[in-house]
Amino acid sequence: MDTSAPHSGWRLLVSRDDLSTTTLETAPVPEVQPGEALLRVDRVGLTANNVTYAALGDSFRYWEFFPAPDGWGTVPVWGFAEVVASRAAGVTPGTRVYGYLPSGSHLLVRPGRADERGFRDAAPHRAELPSTYNRYASTTHDPGYAADREDLQVLYRPLFWTSFLLADWLADQELFGARAVVLSSASSKTAYGTAFELREHRERHGTAEGPDGPDGHEIVGLTSPRNRAFTESLGCYDRVLTYDETGLLSLERPAVYADFAGDEALTAALRAHLGGALAYHVTVGVTHQEPAPAGSLAEAGSGTETRASSGTGMFFAPVQLRKRVGDWGRDGLGERFGEAWQRFGAAVESWVDVMHGHGGEALQRVWHDVQSGRSTPRTGHVLTL
Repeated sequence: MDTSAPHSGWRLLVSRDDLSTTTLETAPVPEVQPGEALLRVDRVGLTANNVTYAALGDSFRYWEFFPAPDGWGTVPVWGFAEVVASRAAGVTPGTRVYGYLPSGSHLLVRPGRADERGFRDAAPHRAELPSTYNRYASTTHDPGYAADREDLQVLYRPLFWTSFLLADWLADQELFGARAVVLSSASSKTAYGTAFELREHRERHGTAEGPDGPDGHEIVGLTSPRNRAFTESLGCYDRVLTYDETGLLSLERPAVYADFAGDEALTAALRAHLGGALAYHVTVGVTHQEPAPAGSLAEAGSGTETRASSGTGMFFAPVQLRKRVGDWGRDGLGERFGEAWQRFGAAVESWVDVMHGHGGEALQRVWHDVQSGRSTPRTGHVLTL
């Protein structure tokens, strides 16, 4: 097996105390030892989801995937990489894989369970981390892969997994008895992916009358004034309101609030307005980088006791993923997701303007744009590293 490797590499480090502080660090590429393989990171997407990984890095252990010096973190990104050296059985140099990668030039992995579909990183420091993030799929055996749609895959596929699973979880909970779903940061990719799936689910399982039918529910997006026109143009939401229009939410429709913003002031305003009409508050992301409520999806459960006693929780997609693997099997889940991804992928091509960048300095610049909120919702940043 080929063991050759480049001699130098780099990574983008982010201060764990101040996500706006970054540095590019150069370092030797590690030697490949028996049982290891070296990946060269090629094409990745950078979105608000990556900012969420950083903001929740300690509480959800995202910093632990790619260790960094004390006080610093390596932000995880989703994308494609090439095996450039391997001393691991079943992993061949030249193989192109899709998975969870560091924001840098290379990743040393210890492949386990390798087969034609890919492998998992069995490195000891990742053993206790969610297995969802440890799998690397070979593009030659990935049914969802299309070479001409790599940009869309790195931008949307990881986000759409969250959207797909969140919409599925809400449906599984029967919307906690609500007749409206309110989503903040409605112009964000994960939020409008969720709205897309909720609308699809309503059309498949609801009534012809849509939100006004006996089993219908209204899908409401909350966004900033500057993003309102874009959010309305998507066609995912029945209604789009700006953040200062939350008083227009109907008190006649009990609502579930899917919180993608993590904005405590917005949450307080919604709670004050809706009062007892707020059936459940689930935190999904933190685009405003404020502390999120404690709790987890596992704690949210599905029973009426939890609904009454808690009323709030944190959505963690791998928990619902494990549940659906148990319910449907991996093949069944993959088939359902694949069908949803094809529907969403066909729609989303007209919703995004892909901006390409190359190298570490471009990655650093885009990180600052996305982390500070300067990036527009129509922009999708794809970096070739």
